[in-house]
Amino acid sequence: MKPVVNRLRGVERDIVQVPQPGDVAPYYEPQGNEIAVFEAAYKKRLPVMLKGPTGCGKTRFLERMAFQLRRPLVTVSCHEDLTSSDLVGRFLLEGAETVWQDGPLTRAVKAGAICYLDEIVEARTDSTVVIHSLTDHRRRLTVEKKGQEIEAHEDFMLVISYNPGYQTVLKDLKPSTKQRFIAINFDFPPEDIERKILLNEVPGVAPEIAHRLVAAGRKARLLKDHGLEEATSTRALVYAANMIGAGLDPVVACQVAMVNPITDDEELAEALMEVVQAHFA
Repeated sequence: MKPVVNRLRGVERDIVQVPQPGDVAPYYEPQGNEIAVFEAAYKKRLPVMLKGPTGCGKTRFLERMAFQLRRPLVTVSCHEDLTSSDLVGRFLLEGAETVWQDGPLTRAVKAGAICYLDEIVEARTDSTVVIHSLTDHRRRLTVEKKGQEIEAHEDFMLVISYNPGYQTVLKDLKPSTKQRFIAINFDFPPEDIERKILLNEVPGVAPEIAHRLVAAGRKARLLKDHGLEEATSTRALVYAANMIGAGLDPVVACQVAMVNPITDDEELAEALMEVVQAHFA
């Protein structure tokens, strides 16, 4: 899909991916019935929540589904300063005039795109409230600053991602919000599928290297319950494979891709390096 980058003054940048003739489908390796569930939700235009740890393939899955359904995909990376105005739109000065600028959510609602709010809990509470009317039978977006209600295009779909292992009591989705969505659970792939992903994502990687990386990653994930906030992701394994493919020593490649990014604790880093060295030394 061809990405189109929009930069709005004072507004969160969003990326619109539009399927083009001749494009190759984004690679995604199914783990269960997630494709069938998403297709059914889209058929009925139900909002979807993708639940799972960082780096397990949620975004890639959605890119694949948008391509498969031939719909534009608007992706917004949520953060703590993201407000409802950033999503819906705001008035801006154009010379001596004040003009309205639609936000990414409004543009998606009008165009019938799939709007993906990545890591929704990172956004401010008012950003969550503004999507409520789009997640029930109304399928309308309220633009309070203009006194308007916009009826969603028949092809519009709202998708959010949510990492249930990362949230705190002070930073979580309300149960009433969660129940507005169909939820698809994701996790790190089984060993054979994860090896297949590495071999596809990193052309030229030796099968033996892929095997060792996956084995090391699965062993490292066991430390998740012993102090690590995040487990070693499939994305991290892909990065390590790329670094090895670039000529870096495997142990060093694993250290910079799988150890250094996820912990500053010396003891945890040492424990992870022991796992790495057991598979590559």
